[in-house]
Amino acid sequence: MRDLLQTARQVQDYLDHQGWRSCIIGGVAVLRWGEPRLTVDVDVTLLTGWGQEAPFVDALLTRFQSRLPNPREFALRHRVLLLSTDDGTAIDLALGGLPFEERAVTRASAFPFLPDLTLRTCSAEDLVVMKAFAARDQDWVDLKGILVRQAGRLNWQQIRRELEPLCAAKEAPDILERLEQLRRTCEA
Repeated sequence: MRDLLQTARQVQDYLDHQGWRSCIIGGVAVLRWGEPRLTVDVDVTLLTGWGQEAPFVDALLTRFQSRLPNPREFALRHRVLLLSTDDGTAIDLALGGLPFEERAVTRASAFPFLPDLTLRTCSAEDLVVMKAFAARDQDWVDLKGILVRQAGRLNWQQIRRELEPLCAAKEAPDILERLEQLRRTCEA
């Protein structure tokens, strides 16, 4: 796990050195806010805005290896850059442009994962929003761990305010219902 956290710091340090705004999300953030689990990649949100992604992508492709044959085109089309380090650790870098992503990066805070290793992760509330919106099986497992570990400390008004428009855009109101049901189960 230490190697993965060091990779996350390597990515964070590179992005900070460029003066770019970002935060760690995904499985590494779950280590901070939820029930620890095995994770094998580093997930990051990098604020690029809309229509300005290419310079970010080009710079990242000179620093990290791509996991795809046509990485630039894929990244610009799907807003995610799939990279790896020299040792093969996967990095999934989301090109953030939504107002929610900007607020999530702004709310991110530093956390000492190890005595000599601090990472800036999204807030617990923003992680709940991201996991619920993604709505994969592992995301719901992660959500249960977050809700149990953060019981009584989550700002549910903020979670709803951020998640509702995302679910409306995705045309998936059932996500909100499923999250509320999980909340009731975890609080019982």
